[in-house]
Amino acid sequence: MPLVSLAKNPVPSGATTGDFPGYDGAPLRYARWSATRGPARGTFCVFTGRSEYIEKYFEVIADLRRRGFAVAIHDWRGQGGSHRMLPNPRKGHIKDFSEFDRDLAAFMQQIVLPECPPPYYALAHSMGGNILARHAVATDSWFERIVLSAPMFEILAEKERVPAGLARFFVETACLLGFSTRYVPTGSDQPAEMTTFEGNMLTSDRERYMRNRQVIEAAPELALGYPTDGWTRAAYRSCAHVMDPAFARRVKVPLLLFSAANDRIVSSRAIEAFASRLKIGAHVTIPQSQHEIMQENDTIRQHFWSVFDAYLGIDANAA
Repeated sequence: MPLVSLAKNPVPSGATTGDFPGYDGAPLRYARWSATRGPARGTFCVFTGRSEYIEKYFEVIADLRRRGFAVAIHDWRGQGGSHRMLPNPRKGHIKDFSEFDRDLAAFMQQIVLPECPPPYYALAHSMGGNILARHAVATDSWFERIVLSAPMFEILAEKERVPAGLARFFVETACLLGFSTRYVPTGSDQPAEMTTFEGNMLTSDRERYMRNRQVIEAAPELALGYPTDGWTRAAYRSCAHVMDPAFARRVKVPLLLFSAANDRIVSSRAIEAFASRLKIGAHVTIPQSQHEIMQENDTIRQHFWSVFDAYLGIDANAA
């Protein structure tokens, strides 16, 4: 599907868009842009979180292009404008995160390497951060550096405060009994973006929250509801994989990890623990931020970009 443009969220100029086949041929939506300011610094590949879509990152894309980076981004399978996994397109489903790994390789090989200037960097949020952490142990990584925003290394309990171990037992059992495509308990087709601003756990910035909500209202086919038991099982397994104490010590790509001080979606303690085991990496906590650091208010975003610029050696006055 084409990119959705709104008055308060226009498509950045110069976009090249389309679909590419995922590892199994499923059509996955992508977009790419050249830098808007020199000197050319290479390409930042942006990897979104669960339920997100390219349009949500137009502001971030503009921020990166102003810093001299080309940008490439795609919608993960099962969300955004990419192929949905179940007859009910609102269900967020995956069998195993290795499917995301293989789609990442397809994206790089088919879109980024042939069409975008090197060197390559990655900026990933939440679920995307989990997937890019999985990649960071590869001996032949495409990326010079990887920046992770509130990576999903441990999922916090829902409102019911179910202990994580018990929640994982429930979804493992449900999948074993054949209910992998069922919504998690209390789950529904309702997208997270359609809750009231006052009750949201994503950002403290009303304007950006409403902007993202307006995208979903204008293009409801982009919306995603709750995850299935199958997605949740896959997520718990992938979190356990990256949080194995030996995993972080095998990371071969320099990482910059951000955690949000007021995160209620993923565990900031898990991010800190992961960072403490890295041989090459840094960790910064952003005060007062909720989960979506790059969708936060201007003060919080400025803190994020200041650290980002220092890490990449970018002159903040030129950005």
